[in-house]
Formats: sequence, structure tokens, C-alpha cells
Amino acid sequence: MEALYGAKVDPSTLQVQVTRKEFEGDYTLVCFPLLKISHAAPDATGNALGEWLVANVPEIAAFNSVKGFLNLLFSPVYWDEMFAAIAADPDFGQLPSTGRRIMVEFSSPNTNKPLHLGHIRNNLLGDSVSRLLKAGGNEVIKATLVNDRGVHICKSMYAWEKLFDGKTPQSTGIKGDHLVGDCYVAYAKLEKEHPEVNEDVHKMLVQWEEGDPHVRELWSMMNGWVFEGFAETYKALGISFDRTYYEHDTYLLGKELVQKGLQMGVFEKEPDGSVWCDLTADGLDRKLVLRGDGTSVYITQDLGTAERRFSEYALDSHVYVVGNEQDYHFQVLKLILKKLGFDWADQIYHLSYGMVELPEGKMKSREGTVVDADDLIRSMYEEAKKTSEESGKLADMSDEEKDALYHMIGLGALKYFIIKVDPKKTMLFNPKESIDFNGNTGPFIQYTHARIRSILRKALEQGIAFGPADVTTALEPSAKEIRLVKLLGLYPAKVAEANASLSPAVIANYAYDLAKEFNQYYHDTPILKEEDAAVLRFRLVLIDTLARTLRSAMDLLGIQLPDRM
Repeated sequence: MEALYGAKVDPSTLQVQVTRKEFEGDYTLVCFPLLKISHAAPDATGNALGEWLVANVPEIAAFNSVKGFLNLLFSPVYWDEMFAAIAADPDFGQLPSTGRRIMVEFSSPNTNKPLHLGHIRNNLLGDSVSRLLKAGGNEVIKATLVNDRGVHICKSMYAWEKLFDGKTPQSTGIKGDHLVGDCYVAYAKLEKEHPEVNEDVHKMLVQWEEGDPHVRELWSMMNGWVFEGFAETYKALGISFDRTYYEHDTYLLGKELVQKGLQMGVFEKEPDGSVWCDLTADGLDRKLVLRGDGTSVYITQDLGTAERRFSEYALDSHVYVVGNEQDYHFQVLKLILKKLGFDWADQIYHLSYGMVELPEGKMKSREGTVVDADDLIRSMYEEAKKTSEESGKLADMSDEEKDALYHMIGLGALKYFIIKVDPKKTMLFNPKESIDFNGNTGPFIQYTHARIRSILRKALEQGIAFGPADVTTALEPSAKEIRLVKLLGLYPAKVAEANASLSPAVIANYAYDLAKEFNQYYHDTPILKEEDAAVLRFRLVLIDTLARTLRSAMDLLGIQLPDRM
């Protein structure tokens, strides 16, 4: 612009986008923000810029201007050079280090029930967001807070004592977290018939906080059952944590902050001994932070946990992956922390996600109407096995290889179906739809990768050697190959976009676009049958790089891609 109009342009005002398919071009420059400098009509500005760029920038081969949108067509040499750089970069898609340390808290289950479908969305989002932030150049700490104390835990304990006749996971063969979940459901039924038992449960909570040996022993035993059950489910999902916090530790830290807040005048104590924070001047309401009997509430331990984490790790940011029914809770948490003098409260971010619903409606743990995580993982395995066996392509695989493949496909289907939906949206889960080998599904992308790996194996069996050096400017890529290179080149920008929005769905849908584009290319373009040896090697490098990028993208979602399928 300076050479053409004698005025500098702020780079932030330049709007560049991929050219829409109905127009000829690779990238489109939006001319409207530049009209103040050109003092000309949109089309005239576009034409003048296009003529100057073609004359002065070797990479730009042609242009067309349509109603203020300048479509630029880049030269084959440009695409060859871009692809050569991508093919030679083993860390393609990994963004430069930011020097920032971020903690991501997710899962954070209660020890009164097994993990269910809602927990699965939480776990998959948290794990994927952690991977994304790491690819975005951040140091990431994956954390979970186990809610292992409180009234809800005492309800399961009470029901076990009164109704379960000393049953254990060993004596019943029931997985520990499932047995405790059965206790929780049984208590809900008991309370409906005898509301007075609620008072007994609250007494049990007071006894627990006072350290009553019998109550503590019962609590420790039943939590142990649940922890063993959780560990099995996490392993099946491929989920792990760098740091685990327990509410029975952190609630005491919260109580200390409540005392500090009372001294500062942030909190006020009522005649019954309960402690509150008045947030009405901030447009919220009064928030209970300590009950009259001295027992804590959820926000008590959240205050203490937040303070511990920022002091332990000198965090630059903290992401809480929690459902949108807790939006208000996190507004209150941040505001109270600021009132307590913690400037880092502004670095807390609540990744609020929508609920997972079934065709028949919402799930309810108290009524036992949930989709159990273990049952769901098992059913996805069976669905993958059934679909794969119907294809008839696994005859030469061993039973062990088939078993591993079914797990990979089933888990990939489950993860992709959930992650491809923007986190903020409520989603409807359909297991059969998720396992489809066609369409926007995990198995479709997995099958695409396996198809590419099959082509590459055959090439090696034929003694064809290939590598990044086979990408040269002497070859002119076809329009479909340019389309693939263009899509590959978008990967770092997609990683950056997904980081900015904390939405793994961006990567999921990018991977689908890449897989879909390859399948169209494969349908129309000979690869192993190509007679020109140089073109053949170029195409092998192209699909090898595409497979590598698919693996990288899907790894950000926690999904593995098979070499055979």
C-alpha cells in the first residue's frame, strides 16, 4: 500500500481468508478496510492492488477482483516451497513456546457414584484442551480434584450401613464405584420414604469433620473402593493426571481463608454461626461459605484449592472444565477471590460446556438413570467389533491384533463424536451414529489413515524410496494437490484457533476436512500406478505428510489411528 498509495497500513487491518470454492483463487484480501487509503471504489482498489502484486511479488501468478474481494492465485512454485517446508518439519503444528504455565482441572468426580456419560464429556474435553494448550507452546499441568467428602458422600455411607449387610466389591463381584453408586441410589429411595434420615446423614458429616474413628474408617474403606473403580475407567479412556487434589485436604484451606475473610470484613457471621459473603452490590446474591455448625460447602474448598494451586505452581492461568450449570458458581468464586486480595483471580477461566443428553432426556444419578461410562466403553467396543467383522477385511489379523483394533475404533468413535461438537453446545449422544465408517466420524478418519498407510506399505514393498527431497519446484502440482497442500498449511493456524477458543472441535473438524479431501484426491488421482517416477515419489511424500498431520491432529483429541483396518 505504501508503494502504491504512499501510505502505511496497519497489518492488523488486513483481512485475509481462504478463497471460497466458487471463485478462482487461493487467498482473498478484503479490500473494504483499505478504502480510506486508496480513496477509490472497492473494485478499483482491488484491481490496482492485484496488478501491483502480480508485477512485484513472484509468488502471486494472477488475480481477480469481485465486489471488493481481491482473489489471489499463487504460483505452483509457492505451493512446492510451502509443501517442502511442511514435509521436512517433524514438529509441524507445534507452536513456539509462550513461557506460560497453565493448569487444567477436569474430571473432578464425586466418590458416591461411578463415572457416567456426562463425566466422559468432561474428561475428553479436559484431556484434549490440555493437549491443545501444550501444542500451543504452554507448560500444562493436568489436575483433578476428587470430591471425597460432604453430605452426598455420607448418603452413600449411611445407605451401606443400613441397607447393604456388609457387602463388598469382593463379596459381590461388583466394581467398587458401582457398588457405592448403588448405595447412593438406594439412599435416594430411602429418603423419599423417610425424610427424617437426612438429619442422620448430616450428623454423620459433623462426626466426619470432628474425626470420629468409626465414620472415618467407613469413609476410607468406601472411598478406596471407588478410587480403584475410577482407576480402571480412566485407564480404559486413556486419561491421566499430573496432580490429584482431595477435598478432604483442601476444605481445611478454605476454612482458613474464611477466617481471613472475616478479619478483612469480606465475610460476615450470622447469629447462628453461619458465614456469608454479601455480593448484592456486585449484582449477585449473598453466598454461604460456612454452615452454622462449622461444616464447609463446595465453594469453601474451591477457595482453598485455588489459593494452593497458584502458590504451588506460580500459574499464569487456570482453566476449570466444568458444566454450564456451574456458571454462577465460578462467577462467585472469582469475585470472592478478588475481594480476598488475590489478583490472579482474573486468570481463572471457566470452560463452560453443555450437557450430554440422551434421546429420552437428561440423566439423573440419584435415580440411577445414567449411561454408565464402563458400560458405554464396553458397548462401543462391541459395536466396533460388529462393524469391523461385517467388513470382512480382517482375516489375516491375529485375535490379539483384532482386539486392540476394536478398542481403538470404539474409543476413537466415542471420543470423536463428543469432541467434534463445540464445548458450549448441549449435545445428543447416539452411539450407533458415532461408529459409522462414513461421514464426520472417528472411524472414517481412522479408516482414511489406514488406507494411506496401506498405500505406503505397498510402495515400500515395491522398493520405492521417497522423502522430503522429492518435493521440488521442477514439478507442478495439480489443482487437487494444491488443495491438499493448502489444507495442510492451515494446520498451525487451526491449532492456534483451537487454543484461543479452547475448542477441540476446531481440530476435529479440520481432521475430517483433511480426510475427506484425501479421499476425493485418491478417487481421482493414480498414485502407485503413476508412471512418472518423480511424480509418484512426490505423491507418496504428499500422502505420507497428510497421514502424519492426521495423526498429530487426532492425537490432540486423544485418538489413536490404526495402520491397518
